[in-house]
Amino acid sequence: MFEKLRRSKLLFWSLEALILVFLVIGLTNLSFLFAPIATFFSTLMVPLLTAGFMYYLFNPLITLLEKLHIRRGWGILLVFAVVVALAVFTIAAIIPNLITQITQLVAGLPDFVKFIRQELTQLSHYKWYQQFGIASMVANIKVDPAKILTSLLGNFSSGLPSVVGSVVGVVITLITIPVLLFYMLKDGDRFVPAVQKLLPARYGDEIAGVFHRMNATLSHYIAGQVIECLFVGTFTFIGYLIIGMPYAFLLGFFAGIVTLIPYIGPYIGIAPALLVAVTRSWTEVALTIVVVIIVQQVDGNVIYPNVIGRSLDIHPMTIIILLLVAGNLWGLLGTILVVPAYAVIKTVVTYALELYHFHQDQKRTAALTGTLPNSKPKP
Repeated sequence: MFEKLRRSKLLFWSLEALILVFLVIGLTNLSFLFAPIATFFSTLMVPLLTAGFMYYLFNPLITLLEKLHIRRGWGILLVFAVVVALAVFTIAAIIPNLITQITQLVAGLPDFVKFIRQELTQLSHYKWYQQFGIASMVANIKVDPAKILTSLLGNFSSGLPSVVGSVVGVVITLITIPVLLFYMLKDGDRFVPAVQKLLPARYGDEIAGVFHRMNATLSHYIAGQVIECLFVGTFTFIGYLIIGMPYAFLLGFFAGIVTLIPYIGPYIGIAPALLVAVTRSWTEVALTIVVVIIVQQVDGNVIYPNVIGRSLDIHPMTIIILLLVAGNLWGLLGTILVVPAYAVIKTVVTYALELYHFHQDQKRTAALTGTLPNSKPKP
């Protein structure tokens, strides 16, 4: 009887489920032990992610400089100098324009709400409009820039200690990122050999192959994303200037930034432009749609397939599912990071399957020929 119970699958899975439940309960009650670890990783996450992003962006350039007989150290300093110059240019030229147009946009909100009220009032004779009670909701909408400013100042003064703490955290992060990036660029080529030393020698080539493919995937994806964002932002801005769209710089900048979110980004990018255009004329709405369609067609048929699509090879439906899940779990940051993370996992799994099939073929060949399999697949 005891032997029968011991071999029972029902008993086995019941014990597995019971152990899992006790494990979850235990970890929940001991969450205070993991809180410092979570804080540690959350503190390092932003600097590490930012430095890693910049590493994959700049490392190919520094490698190119090495091929031009410029020592790696001098190449890193040269790239840092260019980045600092671009940062100064951004602060001096781009940020003031953004602040100016954001201020103008906030100041124009009352006129925008007034226009919406007038347009919706014209629909008051429709039954569906009356049934939904839209008129009462619109009447309760009041936008007063003075009150908005007063509220913002009040919230700022009440939350001043947290603001100071956030500013200090941002300053520390801004100091940490260049330091991490410098050592990543300087000693990044030592990482793979260090990992190889921790594992048996026979896995050395496989480990190098995995990291080679991961680096190629991430480098290609990140460089492609930067090119795509610059293209969409720049040409959307130029298109808006041509049709006379207000806040063209701000709207183009926003469209370029949200391009980081695959597939959904263009729809998010056009939304504020349409809201601005609808307050001017339906002709401008149509012109706005034309500008976005032209930019997105060039991006979708030329830029994305050549600089990103070939390196990922991910089905659009898979990307949409990933975005929905990641957005629900981790918000905006999740939607930006989930695609490259999935690409890396896919690369590792694909390479592992290739190795498995290769070794299986080698074993079968050795069994047939009576020789020892000693060759290895190329990374």
